[in-house]
Amino acid sequence: MLAVLALLAACSGGRGQRIEDLPTPASIEGLATAQFLTANAPPPGYEGPLALPEVDANLTALPGWRYVVELAFDGVFAGTPRQTSATTQAEIWYRQLGTARRVVVSTSGELLGRQDSAFEAVRLGADAFLVREGMCSGGPDAATAADLRAGMLVGGVNRATFAGKRATLNGEEAWLYTFSTADLNLPAVRLSDEGSIALTGGELWFAPARNAVIRFYVNLDVTNAIIFDRQLPVSGQLLLRYDLYDIGSEPNITVPFGC
Repeated sequence: MLAVLALLAACSGGRGQRIEDLPTPASIEGLATAQFLTANAPPPGYEGPLALPEVDANLTALPGWRYVVELAFDGVFAGTPRQTSATTQAEIWYRQLGTARRVVVSTSGELLGRQDSAFEAVRLGADAFLVREGMCSGGPDAATAADLRAGMLVGGVNRATFAGKRATLNGEEAWLYTFSTADLNLPAVRLSDEGSIALTGGELWFAPARNAVIRFYVNLDVTNAIIFDRQLPVSGQLLLRYDLYDIGSEPNITVPFGC
């Protein structure tokens, strides 16, 4: 018995008194962060990264919706002190039944080559209508206008990383994802010689239950950039905004007035 006690004493002697014998203490900040991320994690399969090169992809699978997309620039013509600013905004409604779309676009400034303009386009199945300057027309121009999408204007991101936050936006439970300048897909922007794009702020909110982007906001500083293939490059601040609303609604879309 004495031999057993002596052996136990020898094995335990001094243990716990040396630094290397002590267990690694848990980080309070680390535990709090892990618990927060776990509590706010998106559903399985959406932990990221996500590839969303067009923000309005997959929306035709939903019965109906409405979204607003805007592109605004403020700056100068590159290499000159001449100031310029322009904005284009599109509001688009969709109803899956009958493959119906309504597009209302307004522009100001020189962004799209006109000082100020507006048009309304409607698609009802195979038929398309375009109302511009009080005149109604059909044909290829009407079809192109009625099929305008947010992905054509503001694009999206090729890689989005979960940012550990969720919220209810535009009536939908959504999770926040972030991205870098290199992740952006910008179909409306092309760089000329020695041009550059720098992301100064951005967020993408995604709703897994809808498999849809709910919000996409981007702030950019651009230098020597060609916007919408205009002839002269510009430098300044470019803002992109996209919000999806009324998912599940089926808007009343009819032949536009005057057609």
